[in-house]
Amino acid sequence: TTGPSPDSDSSPTVESVEDNPDGGCHIYRNGYYGTAIAVVEGILEVNIIQMTSIQMTESQAENSLVDFVVTCQGSLPTDVCTVVSDPTCQVSKSVLCDPIVVTDECLLTIRRAFEEPGTYCINITLGDDTSQALASALISVNGGEST
Repeated sequence: TTGPSPDSDSSPTVESVEDNPDGGCHIYRNGYYGTAIAVVEGILEVNIIQMTSIQMTESQAENSLVDFVVTCQGSLPTDVCTVVSDPTCQVSKSVLCDPIVVTDECLLTIRRAFEEPGTYCINITLGDDTSQALASALISVNGGEST
């Protein structure tokens, strides 16, 4: 870019030089440009504030169910993804994503099923069109009970 031209407002001008492959001539283009930038807050923080095992009868106990109560700061999320991994958080066992509707306060309960007892690494990601934020926890699932 060059400085403002003397016979215009203070907008900078753009000058472009292109090589012409047919004879080495140059094409000069002059003009003005403008743009707009939108600043969005985004989802700033996610916290898992509670993990609760759902008690079921013997006949219902195919999977252990756990409710995760999650809060966030910043803009309101539109989707949630849960990644269940081994205790080292290295080997993913399952990924589940769902759209969500949060109206005015970011406080939601996410229910997930665990097929067998064990210790798992849980990554919960809240996202919207412009941002994502993640919270992680280790959970021990023991046949319908979690700690």
